[in-house]
Amino acid sequence: MWSSRRSILLQTVSLGVATFAFDRAVAQNYPSRPVKLILASPPGGPQDIAVRLLAERLSLAFGQPFVTENLAGGAGGTIGASVVAKAVPDGYTLLGALPAAFVAAPALYPNLGYDPARDFLPIGSIFRSPQLLTIYPGLPIHSIRDLVDYAKANPGKVNYASAGYGTAPHLLGEMFRQMTGIDIVHVPYKGAVGGITDLLAGRVQMAFQVVPLMAAHVQAGKLRALGVTDDRRSLMLPEVPTTAESGYPDLQAITWFGVLAPAGTSPEIISSLNTTINRILSSNEMIRTLSTFDAIPMPSSPASFAAFIAAERKKWTDIIRRGDIKIE
Repeated sequence: MWSSRRSILLQTVSLGVATFAFDRAVAQNYPSRPVKLILASPPGGPQDIAVRLLAERLSLAFGQPFVTENLAGGAGGTIGASVVAKAVPDGYTLLGALPAAFVAAPALYPNLGYDPARDFLPIGSIFRSPQLLTIYPGLPIHSIRDLVDYAKANPGKVNYASAGYGTAPHLLGEMFRQMTGIDIVHVPYKGAVGGITDLLAGRVQMAFQVVPLMAAHVQAGKLRALGVTDDRRSLMLPEVPTTAESGYPDLQAITWFGVLAPAGTSPEIISSLNTTINRILSSNEMIRTLSTFDAIPMPSSPASFAAFIAAERKKWTDIIRRGDIKIE
């Protein structure tokens, strides 16, 4: 009986050693052909600019083309995520993803077609950028505290714009509402432009939005910026305080972007990609490119990026459930 157990143990160990040796051999030869990097977003946006530069530098580093492909659609890029989740886990199909597909979508949509925690392995985060709280300047409001006091004195009369149900501006407005107990009304639009247009005209009174879309209006005096939802000030609007500086340290929300692989991808490949990506993120070229849309590099290890995604998913799932936000 002992001989039988010993034989099974030796076979198991041998299999593990063989698998490890195979993974190392695969990683040492990786990549031996072009790598597809799917962006779950339309072309032309900040993430598109950043990832195309990243792909160029990865191509130089590895000696094989890293080819970007935009596969937008679904809520927050869920179509692109679904495609990569089903890809062969050989390191030749990767996903460049915004947070919605991994953070909010699982709580908002019951039939995603993928499990963010089970079907992907995080490789590394690329950048982070803040949201900006702005108001119509005709209001007697000059700080977040003023806004809270005004909303409490005028329940149901402050409307906030978003780019649609479940988007970051919507969920951030909901977080603000839950945190302060104010009665503000969500006005969803089909994209960011309509909400910004109505905010400029005073038809809605406030909005959270990414800094590059609002900076010129703030600088021209057409909108008033109250706070940046990060622990650092904006590169574009350095005079605007952070929400923490304004007395609301928990009113934090960043837009982030990262690269992930299908579950089952070799740890050796994940590690190799992560090391190279972090080196690229430290370059002056990447730092300068990211600064043009108020973003900064967000280097990470695969483990720390996985933990970050899990914490973000819990944070926004709690907001969604407390607000009873549902999208059919």
